Amino acid sequence: MTLPSTRKLNLLLVLLCITAMVMVYYLDGVLGLEPCPLCVTQRIFLLLSGLACLGALLHNPSRPGLRCYAFAAALSALAGAGFAGRHVWLQHLPVDQIPTCGPGLGYMLETLPLGETLKLLLRGDGQCAEVVWTLFGLSIPEQSLLLFSGLFAANVFQLVRKSEQ
Repeated sequence: MTLPSTRKLNLLLVLLCITAMVMVYYLDGVLGLEPCPLCVTQRIFLLLSGLACLGALLHNPSRPGLRCYAFAAALSALAGAGFAGRHVWLQHLPVDQIPTCGPGLGYMLETLPLGETLKLLLRGDGQCAEVVWTLFGLSIPEQSLLLFSGLFAANVFQLVRKSEQ
């Protein structure tokens, strides 16, 4: 089996991120779903991971540069997976243990210090626990967790691969 070149793999990862962002637009713009703070945070990390892959694709640096891009993309994907995992956990809590709804992300960023905003985001709220849409039996955060896991794995592969193919 021939492994894809780093350029082809980065192109695939960029297209995957673009597809996910198009899906986000569909969920928001067409279906009218309002994203919760954890959803917005996951989108930010998806964008960061996709931009790192795009940078590697366009720049096409030597091996050390490729590793830097792959590390940035893997780190962003890992952070996104952490938020998605927290989101999935919130969605599987018993009803009596779901936290109460809190302020929106925009309000938190405008009025609270960054540390407090991050703490509230990690904790999540009742809005984050609601499952509003599924595909193939998976909620949006579950799909995001799979996406971030794949992005992380592909970029770790980029980090550890021995030679350019």
